[in-house]
Amino acid sequence: MDVTELDHPLARHLLGALRDERTPPSLFRTLTKRLSALLMAEATRDLALRKRRVRTPLEETDAEVLDEPVVVVPILRAGLGMLDAATELLPEVRVGYLGLERDDATFEPSSYYANLPPMTGARTFILDPMLATGGSARAAISAVKAEGAVEVRMVSVVAAPEGIAAVRSEHPDVGIVTASVDRGLNASAYIVPGLGDFGDRLFGTEGR
Repeated sequence: MDVTELDHPLARHLLGALRDERTPPSLFRTLTKRLSALLMAEATRDLALRKRRVRTPLEETDAEVLDEPVVVVPILRAGLGMLDAATELLPEVRVGYLGLERDDATFEPSSYYANLPPMTGARTFILDPMLATGGSARAAISAVKAEGAVEVRMVSVVAAPEGIAAVRSEHPDVGIVTASVDRGLNASAYIVPGLGDFGDRLFGTEGR
């Protein structure tokens, strides 16, 4: 399993603004979309291509187009913040949804919703901004594999070493693309330095 930490000045700039606790939800959503576009560009760099003939205003030439279907699956609810970037980059993408919630005592996920498109033969990208304990990631990967997904990649804004290790232990074939591998988890299983509760900051529900 490869872990790719995005090495780009724009990614670092956007991540720094996301980390800032003073960033309001409206700007947080915009920054998430921009950073997600960079992450998806990196995560899809090895998609298969095929050639086809096109006519420019001047002459015919060979062009390259994508030659494999793509599925993106955001983990609700925070993964929704990354979805627009994926669908804008890949307008013909198939979109599935997985609802997973974490038990605050055990930190283990439980599923409350699943709606997945045909997965067989498609490249699948799971969108989860925070790869923390890895519980949700492992459950999501297992769910898409059960539906026929073979080539799967996690795309996260930040990841903890503990989450990476958890995914590696159960799904060693799944790559991870992230803007940062952070220091680790605190006693409440939040990533540090991290971003706080991504979903609350994305939807403006902090303190509720």
